[in-house]
Amino acid sequence: MKKFISVMLCITLCLLPCLAVTSFAAEPENDYVIVSPYSDVVWEGDGAWGAYKGSLHSHSTYSDASVDLATMVKEYYNRDYDFLANSDHGVTGVEWNRAPKKVLLYSYQKLLGYPVAHLTDEEFEAITTGTYPTADGTIRGKHMTCVVGANELNNMTLTKSHVNAFFLPEDVGNGYGGTENGFERAVAFTEENGGLSIINHPGDWLESSNDISTVSDEKNIKFFGDILLKYDSCLGIEVFNETNSVTPYDRILWDNLLMYTLPYGKNIIGFSNTDAHTVENIDSSFNIYMMKENNVENIKETMQSGASFMVTRNLPKGNDIIGPETGFDVKNTDIPYPVFTKVAVDGHSVTVSADNAHTVQFIANGKVIYKGEIGANDVTLNLDSIEGVEDFQYVRAELFGEGGMCLTQALIIEDGSEKQDFETPKGLVAFINKVVFTLKSSRCWTIIVELLRMI
Repeated sequence: MKKFISVMLCITLCLLPCLAVTSFAAEPENDYVIVSPYSDVVWEGDGAWGAYKGSLHSHSTYSDASVDLATMVKEYYNRDYDFLANSDHGVTGVEWNRAPKKVLLYSYQKLLGYPVAHLTDEEFEAITTGTYPTADGTIRGKHMTCVVGANELNNMTLTKSHVNAFFLPEDVGNGYGGTENGFERAVAFTEENGGLSIINHPGDWLESSNDISTVSDEKNIKFFGDILLKYDSCLGIEVFNETNSVTPYDRILWDNLLMYTLPYGKNIIGFSNTDAHTVENIDSSFNIYMMKENNVENIKETMQSGASFMVTRNLPKGNDIIGPETGFDVKNTDIPYPVFTKVAVDGHSVTVSADNAHTVQFIANGKVIYKGEIGANDVTLNLDSIEGVEDFQYVRAELFGEGGMCLTQALIIEDGSEKQDFETPKGLVAFINKVVFTLKSSRCWTIIVELLRMI
């Protein structure tokens, strides 16, 4: 017996170093923190924040839509929207019971027989207090917030280089024609006048629906990325726009921009907007904002913080690089849309819960790192279990359900590395590039190019 005990003791002593090594190796090798835009959100219990549905990009017959402002606002109200920014082309929005300043370009609306109308004072009061009856006679009991000062700049451009400005003074931006490819000029104009901006439907300008490679082209990523880095007031891009028919790959562009700007310390906030020109598009794509209270101040803060989700009911087939494998088109908008009900970070783990969803996937650095089922239970992903986590710059989550698709904002992975300083390109090469870009951005050049394409 003594001999047996001695042998076992020797074996144990021999194994101890190995066990120690094994235990040490099991410790997380990566030293990082996950910075979440949802860290302050109260998800449940007393003081829980509300989930508010809204669009920050819509139109009326004050510019090029076929529906007057009064009808458009009422229809958003009927579709249970909680906030709306009317951002007509080159027309700075005001309260819905007032007519904005007329822009001569859109005088043709009367010739086409389209009515131009705003809400009455009584209608405006009732909608902004929640006492206005919906189409079926129901009193909502919750108001819809009017976000003024919105304007889709560059209304005269043929290249669809559109920028949405927000919180402009009402006498600023009316009739703003813009320049071809003039994203930066419009962003600078917005910043000079104290506003915030986002880049609208960049895939339309890139014509990415015809060539998916454009959203991964280094020149294009740098083009948009440099604007976003140069101007703090430019918050991000539209990831979803209307039915995404001409912008099916802007989600991929968003991932590429995140990887470009995060080393400089700039997060790119994603937006999802209706861009409605008809009532049929009102429930196509929209934002869900997590806020203590539904008011303009909190909307503005959430635009900047990113405590929001993006929802779309449409995504064309062929966007299978990061899923879904097939497209979808939810024509019955009575089907509940998928939405996150919690996004929580604990150490190196991200936990999400959702309503109306069957699948969740996580994206990091533009690639799917996890895909699985989600229902009534939470789904937790420990990033340390994913190969290559040491190279991740961010992680985000996507939901799929019968009613569409819902995205989180990017959760940033901070490993303590020093951020780069962004410097505007200078020197002879930069000057030559600027001259060439200016020439290619002239209206005359653009018209010639478009005529040649038609031949």
